[in-house]
Amino acid sequence: MPPNHQFVLLKNWSELTSLYNRLSPTVSASATSEWSDKRRFTQSKRVTLKHRSRMSPAKDSVVALPRTRKQRKRLKRKVKIMAKRRAQKLEKLKERENVTPLVKKYWLQRYDLFSKYDVGVKLDEEGWFSVTPEEIAARQAERCAGAGVVIDAFAGVGGNAIQFAKVCHRVVAVDIDPNKVQLAFHNAKIYGVEDYIDFIVGDFFQLAPFLKGDIVFLSPPWGGPSYKAKENFTLDLLKPKDGRSLFQVAQAITPNIIMYLPRNLDMLQASELSWLSSPPLDIEIEENFVRGNSKGLTLYFGDTAFTWLGM
Repeated sequence: MPPNHQFVLLKNWSELTSLYNRLSPTVSASATSEWSDKRRFTQSKRVTLKHRSRMSPAKDSVVALPRTRKQRKRLKRKVKIMAKRRAQKLEKLKERENVTPLVKKYWLQRYDLFSKYDVGVKLDEEGWFSVTPEEIAARQAERCAGAGVVIDAFAGVGGNAIQFAKVCHRVVAVDIDPNKVQLAFHNAKIYGVEDYIDFIVGDFFQLAPFLKGDIVFLSPPWGGPSYKAKENFTLDLLKPKDGRSLFQVAQAITPNIIMYLPRNLDMLQASELSWLSSPPLDIEIEENFVRGNSKGLTLYFGDTAFTWLGM
């Protein structure tokens, strides 16, 4: 080793920097500053890596922080909502599997029949194709707004009775089928009008002499979906009795009668019903549509006719 070489023991970076300045006076201050920055960055990086090696057991591991009370509540609410939606979806799938081919078409129109269908509305097979669509039932009920007592002679699953109960003081819902009356009561509860309806299980023709009301609503069975095959639907095709007999029974209660009948009804026979009374009753015939499709005809007699004109 050459004797003219000297060795200096440097204890820290500061001494190294001082020595460099003495040996190289031409080095600019900016270069020295850059060098110091690099040294600080290296030290900082070393400390950071050392800190990470102590805190993180693995490079890709994630440390789960404890959730706040608000976050826990939000998570529970989200889980409940998801579970409820899953249950509703399964229920709909199960219900769709149980839908018979006869009512499949009407099941696809379920929200036209009852807007609150998803809340828990129930129908039997006949109810699917015999209930009045809600939009039409509501329009029919408007003619009875403020009436004292409305008698629904063939209540079925309650489509019309529910709408009458919204605008009238009292509704008497009659049906010969106990199961339909039970379904009607259930559906009325969903709409919150069960307290305004008196449900009666019985034959309207036998009960009529004992019933009193301001308006009678008649929507007798049309004979099932096959009524559409008739080019001209006549009143004698109605069940359980022909339309003339039915009208006369209702007329003994009140001259204010509303009938909901097929759209292919014989119009001449419909107008002849008003002549069963003396003097003849006022009559108005209205064609009912849902989403642009004709669904049926509503016949208004007596004071229910032309009420929209203020007559």
